Amino acid sequence: MEYLNYEYWGSTYRIPCFSYHTIIVGTGAAGYNAADELYNGGLHDIAILTEGVNMGTSRNTGSDKQTYYKLTLAGGAPDSVRGMAETLFECGSMHGDIALCEAAGSARAFFKLVSLGVPFPANEAGEYVGYKTDHDPAMRATSCGPLTSRLMTEALERSVRAKNIPVVDGCRVIRIFKDTDETGERCAGCAALCEDAVTKENPAGLVFFLSENIIWATGGPSAIYAATVYPESQTCAHGTLFRAGVRGASLTESQYGIASVKFRWNLSGTYQQVLPRYVSVDKDGCEYEFLGDYFDTPEALLTATFLKGYEWPFDPRKIYRDGKRGSSAVDLAVFAETQKGRRVYMDFMHNPSCADRAGKLDFSLLEETPHTYLSNSGALLDTPIARLQKMNPKAIALYADHGIDLANEYLEIAVCAQHNNGGIAVDCNWESSLRGLYVAGEAAGTFGICRPGGTALNSTQVGSYRAAQKILAEYRAAKEAENVRETESAPMTGLFAVLGTPKTKETGYSRLMTEALYYQTETVMQLGAALVDGENGSTAETLLEERAAFAREMSDCGAFLRRRDALETLMAHRNMQLGGYFHIHRAKDFRALRELFIDYDILLTQYVYAGAMLDYLADGGKSRGSAVYTDKTAAELLAVTVSQDIDTEHATVVQETVFDNDTGLVKSTFVSVRAIPDAELWFENVYNRSRS
Repeated sequence: MEYLNYEYWGSTYRIPCFSYHTIIVGTGAAGYNAADELYNGGLHDIAILTEGVNMGTSRNTGSDKQTYYKLTLAGGAPDSVRGMAETLFECGSMHGDIALCEAAGSARAFFKLVSLGVPFPANEAGEYVGYKTDHDPAMRATSCGPLTSRLMTEALERSVRAKNIPVVDGCRVIRIFKDTDETGERCAGCAALCEDAVTKENPAGLVFFLSENIIWATGGPSAIYAATVYPESQTCAHGTLFRAGVRGASLTESQYGIASVKFRWNLSGTYQQVLPRYVSVDKDGCEYEFLGDYFDTPEALLTATFLKGYEWPFDPRKIYRDGKRGSSAVDLAVFAETQKGRRVYMDFMHNPSCADRAGKLDFSLLEETPHTYLSNSGALLDTPIARLQKMNPKAIALYADHGIDLANEYLEIAVCAQHNNGGIAVDCNWESSLRGLYVAGEAAGTFGICRPGGTALNSTQVGSYRAAQKILAEYRAAKEAENVRETESAPMTGLFAVLGTPKTKETGYSRLMTEALYYQTETVMQLGAALVDGENGSTAETLLEERAAFAREMSDCGAFLRRRDALETLMAHRNMQLGGYFHIHRAKDFRALRELFIDYDILLTQYVYAGAMLDYLADGGKSRGSAVYTDKTAAELLAVTVSQDIDTEHATVVQETVFDNDTGLVKSTFVSVRAIPDAELWFENVYNRSRS
């Protein structure tokens, strides 16, 4: 460890500086796997930075049975790496080489999780059986139940902890450092706010980390919307990368669907397949069962509710199809009720009234698909809660663990943001447009218009593995050329105990400052030193209130219903706020300073995402994926009895978006998707190349 002494307005600030070969940011399934793979590959000079070990989507989200998507590993149905890659690629606006890597790496990643103790179900012969998820032709999905991603994260964390890889908790990264060599710009480390580092000489708790590489695994842009199923503990970290000039990809493409709001959880799968009743309640407590307003027959209403189970993401194509309203009309109906100022609930105690006969469901009203499914599941039972208890008791227990009794109370719901298919643009090694900066997990923009359910969890593992392998290849080459000495990892008990081991090496990256880094350091120092104002600064509580207002603005204009005029207004507002942000705002203490930087990150991310949406419209884009571009309300859309005008022109391109830090402009380009490559398949050639 070294210290940087910095003179600012007559005071000397003392900033701790650490040097590692590779830094991993984030402690979800992607971050832990990246660290584990690097260590297993012989690179021990690494550290993990996290805002909170127990935060994040991987550890805190799920659904009725959270899906993991992989190559088929059971039965006689044919499958192949190429076939899975084509399934991913055909969803649109996805690069073929990434699709091939996702497919090729899926079995390896899956069996690693199995070896670490993740309890994916297998039959007596050891076949890992599967089921069909949305956009899936081959029954590739599997699940450990509602908490699949948490079980993955915990297993990977145990592996990392056993290796004594340093994990720095309470550390918010706020700036990417860049350096320049003979080949151009590259990542050179990062600056972070760490509460353990707060001293009289360092009131902002600034810590600098110099590194050859960063693997960024911070999840999706979770706090940019008000209606969201992301965990409250997760905020947003994309803005830090946008400010560094890193390109985004497919930022317009997110998933939205029905979720509970008191306890944030996706209401997909069996929650819908058991056919609950939907009701809304006004401010006087008057109930109204509203779905009947939008479906012509009980049969159509029941089928749409059932299909909402595995057609969970809202989809403009499924509002109205085959001459009748489809499953996504349920989302619109829910949203239309909330726009009236009513609260909306799912009721598992009672059947939809149109099909209830003295407290029992009239199964003669069910069409073939829902009837066969419930019959095969042994769930032709009287009430939704009885059917749910039969089909998925863990789904009931999950809510009970959070103080919600589905057998005796309504479940409040909304249409919520759930997953961003876009994110940061990466190549087939998950390296971003800034060399040395890799992005894995949901933060990486690897998916386009849509994707099979569960592919996100596979991507956390394959992407982090690919990034680690690229870094390891470069590390081994440098080690062979320069004889780099190994270092031992430090124990994990607080910032300085974790990182206090000296890291003096002769590799070139451990130099404290270069001319290129000095200006960046000066900017960060001025921010950190100037923004802490104990007398006049904002409190954390005030900043959190402002954040809620920011999120409501984005939900109103840029969620699954998007209005051009409102997006333009939001852009103008955000441009004004960002321009003077650090001149206007001050923080009362360290906690407020951290929230201040988070708010800035959210504002910048909203600005870039809204800009991408407007650029998409300017290029002739139309409704697709999980979003409708319209000036109509939800109720007005439901009144239209024709299919939506769906975009067909942009499936063969990926929209890349960049924020210009100098001009404050958001700019997009549309690049052709890379085809699925014809990889070498002749064994002798691959074998000989692998030995070289």
